[in-house]
Amino acid sequence: MKILVIGPSWVGDMMMSQSLYRTLKARYPEAIIDVMAPAWCRPLLSRMPEVNEAIPMPLGHGALEIGERRKLGLSLRDRRYDRAYVLPNSFKSALVPFFANIPQRTGWRGEMRYGLLNDARVLDKAAWPLMVERYVALAYDKGVMQSARDLPQPLLWPRLQVSEAEKQQMRATFRFSDERPVIGFCPGAEFGPAKRWPHYHYAALAEKLIAQGYQIALFGSAKDNDAGNQIIAALPEAQQPWCRNLAGETALEQAVVLIAACEAVVSNDSGLMHIAAALDRPLVALYGPSSPDFTPPLSHKARVIRLITGYHKVRKGEGEQGYHQSLIDITPERVNDELSSLLANQEN
Repeated sequence: MKILVIGPSWVGDMMMSQSLYRTLKARYPEAIIDVMAPAWCRPLLSRMPEVNEAIPMPLGHGALEIGERRKLGLSLRDRRYDRAYVLPNSFKSALVPFFANIPQRTGWRGEMRYGLLNDARVLDKAAWPLMVERYVALAYDKGVMQSARDLPQPLLWPRLQVSEAEKQQMRATFRFSDERPVIGFCPGAEFGPAKRWPHYHYAALAEKLIAQGYQIALFGSAKDNDAGNQIIAALPEAQQPWCRNLAGETALEQAVVLIAACEAVVSNDSGLMHIAAALDRPLVALYGPSSPDFTPPLSHKARVIRLITGYHKVRKGEGEQGYHQSLIDITPERVNDELSSLLANQEN
């Protein structure tokens, strides 16, 4: 059986989609699974053993371009896929499998996709509260799974593969000391500081950890570099060499390997948080206005800290420097306690 998956365009969603690939491979061991997704996803897909090939989606996230999608679909006809799974809910995401003439095209009904999908499922959000459950449900025939309670347990959570040799080589490439274990911080988040734990809290936690014999690696994109610099600047001068700002300095492939080499990770709600969970790293995940109810970190080694309930759609925090008060209220002491507990469990 040959399967084409139209994958998501966000890091966290892409990570959770691996649960579908793992489930399909478990159900159909001989299946060949290709995933079409933005080219930046390749470093993630290449570490998912269930995926045969990552096919770059050359069109932008918001581009309709029906003509180009038709050409893309026609170019895939010779591959003779038996099934397609369309994970985004948009109209345009269902066009390529339709033009590729794939016999069975499965997905949640989404926006006006009648005809494009011939195996369209109607989503009852209450029956499928988690995104990962919605992805996994598509691996089963229509009507077989009525709710998340019907899915076989435990779910096959995302798991990226990184070798020990790769970890050692990447640590050497970025000149991390072998004298101290590395704790990773992911201080960035989409939509700015409202969903970030304050930089001064990260600095206070880093100060404690460096005093305990750790070194700190700060991960993120180029837009998170300033936040990383703020964290380092808030440290005592003698400790600053033990805190490295890698935000914007690493390709995604390098960041994945370095996160895998970390002893543990502290992260805001972000794509890197989901990567850390998929790498099975002890993880403290910090939530404010965004909610873990739909897309929690999928790991038994993850601890979520959140002081409020419900979802709060915000783009600007009401606290100092644009931070959300619910994140300001999470103290470095609380995070350190959770992290210490995770590290102690890791040693046992």
